[in-house]
Amino acid sequence: MDSSSTIPARSQSSSPTPGAAPPIVLLGRLLFALIFLMSGPMHFSSQTIAYAASQGVPLASIAVPLSGVLALAGGLSILLGFHARIGAWLIVLFLAGVTPMMHKFWGVTDQMMHQMQFIMFMKNVSMIGGALLISQLGSGPWSLDARRK
Repeated sequence: MDSSSTIPARSQSSSPTPGAAPPIVLLGRLLFALIFLMSGPMHFSSQTIAYAASQGVPLASIAVPLSGVLALAGGLSILLGFHARIGAWLIVLFLAGVTPMMHKFWGVTDQMMHQMQFIMFMKNVSMIGGALLISQLGSGPWSLDARRK
């Protein structure tokens, strides 16, 4: 009895065609950075600072604008692909501080708010994963980092 498979094996190293990769990587960087570039400026508003203070953020008047700087600098760095690895670490730092302080789902008794905070917490955890990938793999083609090489 023949034990070989009749189904052809797929190559484990299949990658996109060289011409397709640069625009896809650029789009990925844009979509990843967008949330930080859009939400970062809100960290300078008195309403956001007051809300963070109500959630127990220590020194909210300093910490919240500082988190806005991290989000904006990291997001812009990743979008442009300029020192994107450093920008990704700024995003990791931002999310590592913000996530447990602002999305404490474990302390919410209202079921709807518990679910909402859990979703926001997990969204941030997944973005930490994306930022860690960028911190290790860099910005890819069509970036200022790639032009410097």
